[in-house]
Amino acid sequence: MKVDPYNHEKRYKDWKARVLISGIPDISKQNSDLILKYVEDMEHGLNVSMKSPKGARSYIRLNTIREKMFYFSRKFEEIYNISCVTDITEDQLILFFSKMRKGEIVRNDGKTFQSINYFVKVFKAFWHWWQVINRKQGKEILDITVDLDSRGEKPSWVYLTEEQVKKLCNNARWNYKVLIMFLFDTGIRSPTELVNIRVSDFYNDFKELVIRDEVSKTFGRKIKLMLCSSLVKEYVLEEELKSEDYIFGLKPGTVNKYLQRLAQRVFGEEKSLAGQKYSELTMYDFRHCSCCYWLPRYKSESALKYRFGWKKSDKIHYYSELLGMEDTITKEDLVLSEEKTELEKNLQQTKREKQILDDRMVAIEQKVDKFMEVLVKLDRMIGK
Repeated sequence: MKVDPYNHEKRYKDWKARVLISGIPDISKQNSDLILKYVEDMEHGLNVSMKSPKGARSYIRLNTIREKMFYFSRKFEEIYNISCVTDITEDQLILFFSKMRKGEIVRNDGKTFQSINYFVKVFKAFWHWWQVINRKQGKEILDITVDLDSRGEKPSWVYLTEEQVKKLCNNARWNYKVLIMFLFDTGIRSPTELVNIRVSDFYNDFKELVIRDEVSKTFGRKIKLMLCSSLVKEYVLEEELKSEDYIFGLKPGTVNKYLQRLAQRVFGEEKSLAGQKYSELTMYDFRHCSCCYWLPRYKSESALKYRFGWKKSDKIHYYSELLGMEDTITKEDLVLSEEKTELEKNLQQTKREKQILDDRMVAIEQKVDKFMEVLVKLDRMIGK
């Protein structure tokens, strides 16, 4: 069974059980019926746009869809006085997201929205579904989302060097020391992949780890543990964990609070190179830091992507931002491979010629020695 650290499945099923009877509260019946139909289709992978991936959506995605669509329903009715989200015009939609970016439309707590592009992508996916629904009924619906700006600034994060990670470990409690080094070494997705790792997933005396297909967001993989192997082995023995026990039975919120207090105590309130304060460190930041650590050490891009469970190369820059990299080119790198081969041939030829000359010099020296011996003998004979 896969561990769901945020209870996405339970949250979705509980919500669905509530709203199927009396509808979604605090929005119009039109919006309620529409959202329920959309979410149900996405649950089973029905009426998916050609522009979107096929198949049923995860519980994480389903919760995101229902929450965002509820938000759109409330705000469109409040701002534009429309009772159904499909009545929004193109100009109204573009203006709405523009105001979100400018901070004119804010969250319930008064703070500005982050990752506006994600809101845009959710609405675009909904609208493309709405087009499919109508097309099956012989109606053509204009795509009013074409000109929406789906670009977004990458969220800041906490960057730690290898030395800083070690310093953090030296000041951490034993179980957190193991966790930190495990996160840094593996670059594993946390908490989703992390909480599903069992003792039985380790091989070769804890030098290798299997991240199973069923717990991975993308694909399963077997990676080598180069930094934390001995720590994990010692931890398993001390905790007396059995084969089917989970290594880290943790609550993400509790762990993040500890990491933030620890980082604040060790590094203070300064901002890291990636823009986020050290005191805002989370488990997921270690995936970024791990990428920065392994990027210059892996010889091929495909091998690095395999370790982190990525299918696309752009993830490498997204997670590392090339922090910690340096220019490593040398004069030898300026020589083309063909030139290098020719130079190596010439060098071998020179070595052979030198060896021949050395052999000749030795032979000459031997002849000179013999000649000198003869001269000495002749000189002695004349002297007598």
